[in-house]
Amino acid sequence: QVQLVESGGGLVQAGGSLRLSCAASGRTFSGLRMGWFRQAPGKEREFVAAILRSGDSTYYHDSVKGRFTISRDNAKSTVYLQMNSLKPEDTAVYYCATALRPGVVTTRAGYDYWGKGTLVTVSS
Repeated sequence: QVQLVESGGGLVQAGGSLRLSCAASGRTFSGLRMGWFRQAPGKEREFVAAILRSGDSTYYHDSVKGRFTISRDNAKSTVYLQMNSLKPEDTAVYYCATALRPGVVTTRAGYDYWGKGTLVTVSS
């Protein structure tokens, strides 16, 4: 079992920045690939970003490329999502996720463990 706890959400004006954190426990963090997803009201949960165990490989949804950066600190068992140039359409609950098995890193099906989410609201 893996436990994930997100933090760092809040209200920010368009053009602003936020950094989300996700603390993991229950497994050796360095062995986990990590992902961020988001779900806006009335919409499906969608992939945002992912980072592999080594931290050398990262993946992003096209809508956040160049604005969001995913990173990890294995010593702190934490993954981060730095979000810059935020837009109102980035408003959503952001979820951290991981899996203990191989899978497609850009799909929900590729993950088995989820946090409870943190709300990000971007005002125009």
